[in-house]
Amino acid sequence: MIKYDFRSDYLEWAHPDILNALLQHNLDQQSWYGNDDYCNQAKELILQQLWWVQADIHFVSWWTQANQLVISSILKPYESVISNNVWHITVHEAWAIEFTLHKINTVSSFDGKIITSSIKSVLADHTDEHMVKPRLVYITNATEVWTIYSKEELTNISQFCRNNWLYLYMDGARLWAALNCEDNDLTLADIAKLVDAFYIWWTKNWALLWEAIVITNDLLKENFRYYLKQRGALLAKWRILWIQFLELFKNNLYFDLAKHANQMASKLTKWIESIENNFLLKPTTNQIFPIFRDEVVEELSKKYWFYVWEKFDDGYSAIRLVTSWATQEKVIDEFLKDLKELIEKIVK
Repeated sequence: MIKYDFRSDYLEWAHPDILNALLQHNLDQQSWYGNDDYCNQAKELILQQLWWVQADIHFVSWWTQANQLVISSILKPYESVISNNVWHITVHEAWAIEFTLHKINTVSSFDGKIITSSIKSVLADHTDEHMVKPRLVYITNATEVWTIYSKEELTNISQFCRNNWLYLYMDGARLWAALNCEDNDLTLADIAKLVDAFYIWWTKNWALLWEAIVITNDLLKENFRYYLKQRGALLAKWRILWIQFLELFKNNLYFDLAKHANQMASKLTKWIESIENNFLLKPTTNQIFPIFRDEVVEELSKKYWFYVWEKFDDGYSAIRLVTSWATQEKVIDEFLKDLKELIEKIVK
């Protein structure tokens, strides 16, 4: 039996429209290193989404590369980055930031979000030249546990950073999910005005590969292409990225697919809530953390792949379920059917 996989939202390759578009333009002769017609069109579309905020836009192939490029280009050798202790640059990027000789000052929070008091405490602990100088605040939206920032929260962080001569950088690996969930009140234009740099990750959002780095602070724009070249990120056939972007923005495909992923997770959430089940965190986007008895989790794992996120001493565990653009509703219905039977058999 092939088990259905709920472990991630980039298990499927790419939306068929993207594959067709790449094939359609395969023999087009275009310039290289991002100086082609497709790149120029895509940049215009992104600027429209930013309400024409003055921004430099660069494409890279992966989020670790994006984070390392942006952070290392901003920081001087003695400067550090402030990050949550469970975020990607802290845990899952194989020392990529430290490899560039920059320290990460970590703070903790239950919901994965940074607040100004946490930033303030780091600044208070680093007062002179005998230690690193915190210079950049790194946040993710959605976070590693898929909570999202409100406009008010992001505005508060932005104002604090500007008042304290700190740069603010947003990791956008899950930004597509955050911007398309019901609780969101941020736009790309808001983000462009409130942070100094961010990126939009499209690999989770049904592209083959592609991250769009957006730099809005004029002080950080100069010579960024040198960093791209030096780190092996300046692609000769960059149009493979831009063509995907153009296709995603045709007829609102990007937004429709994001909404579908969130809706599939919402269907799971509503049924699980109906049986008065608990969640580790409030479900918001396409990743949810329901809590079940260990016996239920064990039986579910025989038919489905998922991560056990946290185990509790009372015989319960929180699992992580992730839906994507390709998650079919019949799969959700089948999962809920199996879950209902297990709960009636084990719990009741």
